[in-house]
Amino acid sequence: MARAALAAEPTIKVAAISGSLRKASRTRGLIRCAIELSNESIPGMQIEHVDIEPLPFLNTDLEIAGKYPPPVEAFRRKIREADSIFFASPEYNYSLSAPLKNAIDWASRPPNVWADKPAAIVSVSSDSGGKQSQYHLRQIGVFLDLHFINKPELFIVVQQPPKKFDSDGNLIDPQTKEQLKQVLVSLQAFTHRLRHDS
Repeated sequence: MARAALAAEPTIKVAAISGSLRKASRTRGLIRCAIELSNESIPGMQIEHVDIEPLPFLNTDLEIAGKYPPPVEAFRRKIREADSIFFASPEYNYSLSAPLKNAIDWASRPPNVWADKPAAIVSVSSDSGGKQSQYHLRQIGVFLDLHFINKPELFIVVQQPPKKFDSDGNLIDPQTKEQLKQVLVSLQAFTHRLRHDS
């Protein structure tokens, strides 16, 4: 019944952001898998990978006459047009990556285009699964008025068997794929709930 109700709702547009710039990174692999899952088995969800690599380092000297550099304007437009946000984050030094923080900061410049967006986070690291990066991102989200789903959580530990990714960063473990799917389904339901409450 719940799935049928979701299918009857309008399609939601999700902006997916990888905290890693490396092409074969596992976080990019998670986004590729999320797009595949939404296309194959989650009706009513459209996910687009929004690349943060073109963004310059945050520098307010680049803000001229109320305008931002073209890559920043394009990025902010993608976030503004999205119904919800999907973050895939690595963990660097117990926190999120510099490129991801840079992207978050650019989109938070006035007007803050993150505000009131539903969001979900998944993370991957060799040993901890990226717990610290997720918690730091949630703290940042409080100030930005991002609304994160609380459950399910997904922390992917690369060193734990079975093998989760291939050499190109593609997610290959069926159980982890199912867990990722459940995160996406939860984000979809939460997005519709916030729509109805607003």
